[in-house]
Amino acid sequence: MANGSRQAVWEFFGTELKRRREDAKLTQVELGARVFVSGGYIGQFEQAIRKPQLDVAQRIDEVLQTDGIFERLCRKLIDDPRYAEYFARAAELEALAAEIYEFAPALVPGLLQTRNYAWAVTVTMNPFATDTFIEEKVAGRLERARILKDATRPLYWVVLHENVLRIPVGGPAAMAEQLEHITRLARERTVRAQVLPYAAGPYPIMTGSLKLMDFGDAPPTAYTEAVYSGNLLDDPAVVKRARAAYDQIRAAALSPEASLALIESAAEDYRRCAGTT
Repeated sequence: MANGSRQAVWEFFGTELKRRREDAKLTQVELGARVFVSGGYIGQFEQAIRKPQLDVAQRIDEVLQTDGIFERLCRKLIDDPRYAEYFARAAELEALAAEIYEFAPALVPGLLQTRNYAWAVTVTMNPFATDTFIEEKVAGRLERARILKDATRPLYWVVLHENVLRIPVGGPAAMAEQLEHITRLARERTVRAQVLPYAAGPYPIMTGSLKLMDFGDAPPTAYTEAVYSGNLLDDPAVVKRARAAYDQIRAAALSPEASLALIESAAEDYRRCAGTT
């Protein structure tokens, strides 16, 4: 489903939710209380600013007695073959964010991946998949990265653990290309990149990646990902803790200038291994 079509369906979701809520003579606050979210969130669903979780859509159906319409719409919209089900809603929000802050403990984040790197990662995670399946996933990842080329691109700040530089994904040539891509984006001031070195020791988030997303007209969210699972967090207290953890990691990382020097040095090493210097 094209992005424009998906947004149109979310807008229909919001319009229909407002109509059904008003037919039930409930305010946004009253409906929110019954489905365990704030009235403000109901308002954001109705304006298609924020997309509800599947369990929230199910509770809305139950309260408004809508015979599963909101669950079916929600399932249709999160069933995007380009992304894992647990990441689809995060991908939607990523495209709307004004600021994105990310920590990557082992792999280059999707927004920064080159085609060759993305292909190698996807094949490794899906060793028995067809080329068509792999290409679909890679295309989705590259499509996401287009937000960094837009005139209204988000402020994007990434901290890469040194693991990201040292794990040879796709071979030396692919790694050199990937690291050079990151440094080029940083030199162009499209992204701000830092490296958390091995010497920094333990860090607050040892079990997975973290993405923080800020919006101009909606509360911030945090997305964490581990093995075959992801969690989109919007509880203000939890997001605040995630932000504090990210700030600790960023403070322990090398400066942007020293980080770029380390990334460029690693790229040169891979180029020498590939015999392309």
